[in-house]
Amino acid sequence: MADNAFQTQYRTEFIAGFEQRETLLRSTVTTEYEKTKGNTVVFLVADSGGASAVTRGANGLIPARADNNTQNSCTLSEWHDLVRKPRFNIFASQGDQRRIMQETTMGVINRKVDSQIIDELNTGSVSVGTASVIPSVDTIQHAQTKLQNASVPWDSNITLLCQPSFMSYLEQAPEFSKATYVDVKPLAGSDSSANWRDKPVAYRWKGFLVISHPNLPGKATTSEKSFLYHKSSAGHAADKDTLESEVDRNAEQDYSWARASMFMGAKLLQNSGVVVITGDGSARA
Repeated sequence: MADNAFQTQYRTEFIAGFEQRETLLRSTVTTEYEKTKGNTVVFLVADSGGASAVTRGANGLIPARADNNTQNSCTLSEWHDLVRKPRFNIFASQGDQRRIMQETTMGVINRKVDSQIIDELNTGSVSVGTASVIPSVDTIQHAQTKLQNASVPWDSNITLLCQPSFMSYLEQAPEFSKATYVDVKPLAGSDSSANWRDKPVAYRWKGFLVISHPNLPGKATTSEKSFLYHKSSAGHAADKDTLESEVDRNAEQDYSWARASMFMGAKLLQNSGVVVITGDGSARA
């Protein structure tokens, strides 16, 4: 007969699985919150059409011109994530299953926000780099030149959205670590900042934001896609008044459910403001 009876102890608090839970990109594009009924949001892009200053004509009058107004329609559609669990499963399972349901549904919706923005950026026709060639600082310089040749302002609204492999190569480049170029040191933190560990690692390098994203096209292949773009080059619209993150219980069928829902859409607004960067990240897979 055994003289001991070991007990298995289960931790009450759950540990979140590895997946993207927050949108990393919505703040890097132009946003609009729809507040009235309708399924279309129109972003207006206005400029002079590349006009040049003129002198008075022979008749003594200043020639007049029209502004260039381009309306870009963004179609909103409904997006949902719904999870159900019988009451017995919630009762018998480890951790706060109702909280898990609610948190995972919001994570799914946030990933959809990024997916919509990435899909629109990927429609850009201005490109640099080639498949099977490792991206580098020179690749960024080439993309920067493309933007500046198109009169895109090199201001604080520029974002380099890159593959994890791209970031790993950049971090080995001397130019990427020099204080001359770096505005924000992402690896520096202190316990005095209560939530610094919860923030995604991002750089500000040469005045623009650098974000490594886990869900970009072609990840871990010889034809990975990254993007250098201005905030005004793409838009994301959502009806924040109808954003729902609901948790409830069906008494008749004795199950609990959680649902996250949002009406939203994305649109490429200015093709010249996005450079698609192709590179080889297969060695880092």
